[in-house]
Order: sequence, then C-alpha cells, then structure tokens
Amino acid sequence: MSAVDRLAAVLDDAQVGAGAVEQPSSDSPLDLATAYAVQHALIARRTARGERVIGLKLGFTSREKARQMGVHDVIIGTLTDAMRVEEGGRVPAGRGIHPRVEPEVAFLLGPSIGDPDADPATAIVAVAPALEVIDSRYRDFRFDLGDVIADNTSASSFAIGPWRAASDAGPLENRAVALEIDGRMVSTGSTAAILGDPVRAVATARRLARAHGLVLEAGSVLLAGAATAAVPLPARGTVSATIHALGRVAIDVDEEEGRR
Repeated sequence: MSAVDRLAAVLDDAQVGAGAVEQPSSDSPLDLATAYAVQHALIARRTARGERVIGLKLGFTSREKARQMGVHDVIIGTLTDAMRVEEGGRVPAGRGIHPRVEPEVAFLLGPSIGDPDADPATAIVAVAPALEVIDSRYRDFRFDLGDVIADNTSASSFAIGPWRAASDAGPLENRAVALEIDGRMVSTGSTAAILGDPVRAVATARRLARAHGLVLEAGSVLLAGAATAAVPLPARGTVSATIHALGRVAIDVDEEEGRR
C-alpha cells in the first residue's frame, strides 16, 4: 500500500469510527498534489462502498473562516449522496468527532458548466440556502492546508433548502444570513463573505476542479462556502439557516425521526 493509500485509509477509518487522528503535517507538510491525491483515494474508498459523487464544495472562501482555521487559500472537496441530509431531516446526536455547522449558498449546475469558454454564471440552474456540518478528523480541529485538503475539506454532511430558479433568485452578493439553534440567533453574516459574491464560486470551482482532477458536470451540487464562522453542532436541537429573500433550511440533531 502506498503512503497516499495508507493516509486515506487512516482518515477513512477515523471518519467511520469517529476517532480523531494526528495531523500528517506533524511529521512533514503535504504538498498540494499529494494532499489532493489522498483526497481522491479517500473518496475512492467511499465510492467502493457504494456512495455516489453528487457534487463539490469549496472551503475557505470566507476571510473570516480562513482566519478561524489559520489557512489562506480556497480549497475544494467532494460531496457524496451519503453526506446529504434531507431538509428538515435528522443528524444523529453524537455523530462525528467535533462537528460544527455553518450556513452556505448551494448551486445546482447545468450543462454549460462543462464549457470552459462559457460564462460561469450561466451554469447556475438553481440556488438554495444550505447547511453544512463539518468535522475535521484531526485532533483538536487543527490542521494546515495540506491536512484539510487530504481530509476532504472536513466534509461531513449537508442539507439543502428549497431550490429557487436562478432566473428568479436575483443578485446574491449581499444577502443577510442568519444561523439559529432552537430559534436563538447564534451567528449572522452576509453572502458577501463568500468570495465577495457567491456566484464567483462557480468559476473558482471550475478552475480548482480542472487543476486537481475533480469532476464538475451538469446536475452537480456546489456548496459555495460559508457565510459565517462555523459554530459547534449542538448535542440536541433544531439548527436553521435563513438567507434573506432566498429561503430557509433546517435540520434536527436528535435520536428521533426528523421533524419540520
């Protein structure tokens, strides 16, 4: 087994068993090529178990989030169907190692995403509010850039609210965003935190996918990045995100069936 495959196996086992592991950078930092190779191997293990790739996600599109995590570059990771939670559905209490949640903008992409000469904005078919649960597999939620890329950008699960046609959504560059737990406001922000305008995430994702060998095609979901800093996922309760004039998405953290 190669060093890349060994690290992918360690990270996969950590995710499945919800047990934190040591950061690879504690021995030697991973360069970008190696980090993305580990991510590919990690996703290959998941697809071999029957999971299906359904999209991509960006990380560190927010300067606030980048400062929070101590990194400075935009990164890209993979979403599978096993990560998706239905809107209003349940995230089991106790899942993960040290999960956190953040509000995002989600895009559903159309055929022109495959045309490198097309305006990236024309590839957006629909837009929705989203919640992403992130959960680094590393001890103390600490990592450098190579570490987090190898760990599939801390991806854990996500939920998407009602889709709205892109033609009806209007400009997205400065929408108020609110994150609530059981109706209590825990964080506020603006979609401007996502690269200045979330629509820019499409061009960024296209560039990074091409550079690092990921697939971005019609029908893909793209999580554009966080609009606020992540907060700890509660042990129990309803978490919701609202984006002004776009909509609301919620999940339940519980051991019972999800409720709306």
